Amino acid sequence: MMNSPESSLQDFERLIAGLTEEIAALPLDASLDAFLNAQYGPGSHLYDKVFQACRDAVAAGWMCNREGGGIRYGRVLKATDLTHGFSVDVVEMEDIAGPHHAHPHGEIDLIMPLTSGAEFDSRPGGWCVYEAGSAHSPTVTKGKALILYLLPQGAITFTRAAA
Repeated sequence: MMNSPESSLQDFERLIAGLTEEIAALPLDASLDAFLNAQYGPGSHLYDKVFQACRDAVAAGWMCNREGGGIRYGRVLKATDLTHGFSVDVVEMEDIAGPHHAHPHGEIDLIMPLTSGAEFDSRPGGWCVYEAGSAHSPTVTKGKALILYLLPQGAITFTRAAA
């Protein structure tokens, strides 16, 4: 028997909350990037569980259920106490650059290649941490990937790239 979308969403929220509880007090910087990749990188139990949950949710139609500019996307969870102040967005991208944006409080990305060798911002499967005040045009190359974004306080500002 399959889970309903509501119970699947609650399971997903609990899965994410376990991680956000561990990292909520840590600065978003290179040391967090290294920690996440060492502890929860590809092949780890958490990485595999989140990746499978995202694939299942996309297939069920409740994740990445919007589309614009060739990118499937959606905010999965709002920033709440349960997620320790992080919102969760998931996007599906294939050989495309997304809209330029800034991260007022930083951004933590989980890169989940759907095509072997796909990269996000020139990084393979795993974690990528952007510090507060950083900005980029999120780009997937070499195939298709799911990207999970953890945004402190749900903060993101869509901007124009510097000329």
